[in-house]
Order: sequence, then C-alpha cells, then structure tokens
Amino acid sequence: MYTLSNEQLTVSILDPLADQGRFGVRYCTGGYIFQVEDSRLGDLMSGPTYPDSFNWFDGQGIPDAFNQYPLRDPKGDDSLALIIGIGLCNLTERTVTEFCVWEVEESADAIRMTTRHNWQGYDIALERTVSLHERTIRSDTRLTNGGSPLPIRWFPHPFYPQTASDELLKVSIPVQVVDNPGYELAPSGFIQRKGWPWEEGYYLALDHTNGRGLSLIQRHPLLGMVTATCSYDPTYFPIWGNSRTFSWEPFLERTIGGGLAAEWWIAYDF
Repeated sequence: MYTLSNEQLTVSILDPLADQGRFGVRYCTGGYIFQVEDSRLGDLMSGPTYPDSFNWFDGQGIPDAFNQYPLRDPKGDDSLALIIGIGLCNLTERTVTEFCVWEVEESADAIRMTTRHNWQGYDIALERTVSLHERTIRSDTRLTNGGSPLPIRWFPHPFYPQTASDELLKVSIPVQVVDNPGYELAPSGFIQRKGWPWEEGYYLALDHTNGRGLSLIQRHPLLGMVTATCSYDPTYFPIWGNSRTFSWEPFLERTIGGGLAAEWWIAYDF
C-alpha cells in the first residue's frame, strides 16, 4: 500500500499492482482509499464485513466506481467489457481479464495515479489524485476522452462505522425520505435509522433537489461528526447500511465529448 501521513492522520491507499488480490470488477483500482487512521483514536473507516473479513465486492474504507457503465465491444462478446479504472473484465464470470496499468507519482502530501485505456475505439486517459492536508483528504478525478462521446457514471462509496445514535446523515440539499423499513427523516434534519438493530442491510434512493454542489455531515462514533464536500450535483443519491457500516453514494453522470475532459472532486474532513 501507499500511505500519506501527518501528525494527525494516516491514509492507506491500495497499490494497483501489489494489492491486485483485493480488486475485482466493482471498484476503481487507482486512488482506492483503504483506511484512514487517527493517530490517537485508531481506524476511522469501516466496511460491510469489517473488521472480521474483506472481499472485493463489499470493499472497505473509501472506494469509488465507474462499473455501472461498462463499455462493451459492439462487434464482440457481450460478456467482455472495459470498465474505466479497472481494465478488461468478464462480466459473466465477474473477473478481471486484464488490469489497467497505472503510473504512480508520490509527493509529501499527495499520491497521483494515471492510466490510459485504448480498446476497440475507446481512448480514455484517467488521472486520480489523493491528497492529505491537515485533517482533510481530497480525491480528485480527471477523465479525458479521445474518442467518441463517452457516457460515464461514477460514485464514491465511503463506509463509516455505525454509531450509538440513530442519527446518521444531514445534507446541504433538500431531501425527502419515502416510507421504508430502514430510514426516516428526524426533526433535526438528520436522516436516521429506524427499527435498529437491523438483521439485514437497507438501501434507499433519496428524493433530492440539486443545488450547487453537495455538503454532508456524518455522525461518527469516535469523532462525533465528520463532513464531506462534493464539487458536483448528484444525479442519483442512494444510502445504504448494515449492522457494521453506513454509506452514502452521490452519483455523477455525464457524457464527455470527444477531445474533451471532465474534472471533479470530493473532500472528506475528519
């Protein structure tokens, strides 16, 4: 793994080559934040099976993904597809056929990873940068499309440990929580659990109104509250949790024209 550290936090980032055994066809292999450790309090992030086990589908820490728009060969095998940030994948067997190759640049406060996909007319350059400044971890993404118009769907999937309080999340944009067995909107404006403890996990797509970007306040068992900020308006905004972890997934969806680039970021404040 690669690490970024200061007197307060240590950020562990998976090595796209040395840690290939931890990857599958879901999460991006460059810029995958595996854990955030506080120098006094210990590990700050969780996962659906953490701390007992790990598997590539559930993940842990702060992964992100392009996997919901696999790029298929229109003249080839339907099971074979390019997933941005991972490589060539067999969707039927859910295996990686050929991982993309990342170039890694390290500095005192940032890890920059770049890769390029050239396959069946697709020409995609991807740059991921994870940086640490005091207690802020920022993940920047830049995608350049050298081919035909390219539809993308990307989302971050941070896994926070569950708290003693039922209150979980408060966001800067108006949201509505439809009737469901797992969540409700509290008078405080926080989205909170209901029916706790859960035997199974609960997934819910929030009804939301976009503003100018998105800020989130997340309850945390060790720090009280932590925050995050996105540079984009989410098109789709689900939340999910089980007995071990809670996560939110603000989706970015857009089409990038040929010869154009798109940039976005999300910052996590601990």
